[in-house]
Amino acid sequence: MTGLAFSFDLGSTFAAVFGTDPTGTWAAPGRVNLIGEHTDYNDGFVLPIALPQTVRVTARRRTDGRLRLFSTQGDGGVVELSVTELAPGQVAGWARYPASAVWALRAAGHHVGGADLHVDSDVPTGAGLSSSAALTAATALACHDLYELSIPRAELARIVQRAENEFVGVPCGIMDQIASLCCTEGHALHLDTRDLTQHQIPFDPAAQGLRLLVVDTGVKHDLGDGAYAELRAGCERAATLLGLPALRDLRPDGLAAALDLLPDELRPLVRHVVSENERVRLAVKLLPAGRLEALGAVLTAGHASLRDDFRVSCPETDLVVDTAAVAGARGARMTGGGFGGSVIVLVDEPDVEPVSAAIAAAFGRAGYAEPRIFPALPAAGAHRLC
Repeated sequence: MTGLAFSFDLGSTFAAVFGTDPTGTWAAPGRVNLIGEHTDYNDGFVLPIALPQTVRVTARRRTDGRLRLFSTQGDGGVVELSVTELAPGQVAGWARYPASAVWALRAAGHHVGGADLHVDSDVPTGAGLSSSAALTAATALACHDLYELSIPRAELARIVQRAENEFVGVPCGIMDQIASLCCTEGHALHLDTRDLTQHQIPFDPAAQGLRLLVVDTGVKHDLGDGAYAELRAGCERAATLLGLPALRDLRPDGLAAALDLLPDELRPLVRHVVSENERVRLAVKLLPAGRLEALGAVLTAGHASLRDDFRVSCPETDLVVDTAAVAGARGARMTGGGFGGSVIVLVDEPDVEPVSAAIAAAFGRAGYAEPRIFPALPAAGAHRLC
């Protein structure tokens, strides 16, 4: 099983790039969503945890209105922009995410000027672990502190969501941004995405002899390619046809009658959203009751719904789920928006290595590249490091 880590002197690398010392470093984590997929843009419920893997932004305020961006994972060049000229569709590549945070803060009426930003990350990109939201959130928090703003975390998450929706062009819900900014160490975050009510629920698999693993299949996904937007549009159309503010408002006991009113292509989407909200409710009962082992069946049912109703799985993610089940895992499911990415697997502690080995062997037999497997440990949300 492989881990992910990085360590270096961020201050000295910042100085090497920008020729001056930074003010500080801010970190925002990636996330794993335990259950509650594609429910956030339907005003539903989600249950994510933050990961130890983070995007780190080392920053310094500028007085000339220039935004200079450098990424350790980039091409070695510095992207330079004018904050007054930032506009949706005008910035390409990785730089559009930090640029979007600055644009959204300014669009929300906050005084944010220029900055030098040095970015480094150990959140895998394209793995369904919310690397883009982590980058945008880390940038927003850095600018928030550099310019001495006073924005509540939930409101800051809304601003970061707007950055991705309007500047980057990804019609995502609010879960990733809230998870990155508001999760707490050792807890899962039960979030009502309609009013942003939050409840931190203790989540400690090790205390119950369990381990939650992340399996990064290596299949990259891009939520900006149109498929994600089509799913969201389908859900919104279904809600409109049913006369509901959002699919969150459809109760399970009304599902059968509602499906009879919808065209065939919308029925599976509605069925998934309604059943997925119920799976979140069940998980929220299991965790405080110390019945984490029962969460496995909830994960597996969630994957079946994503695979069969929402149709956002792929052969690699299905292979992980099926292989894990045969190898003795408690349960598994795809996590994130889909079309590739990662799978979470709940296993008993003694089965970590056998299940991991079985998944790697199955990938080898299928001719796939070896997956990256590491533990999902509930970590802290975005914060200033120094």
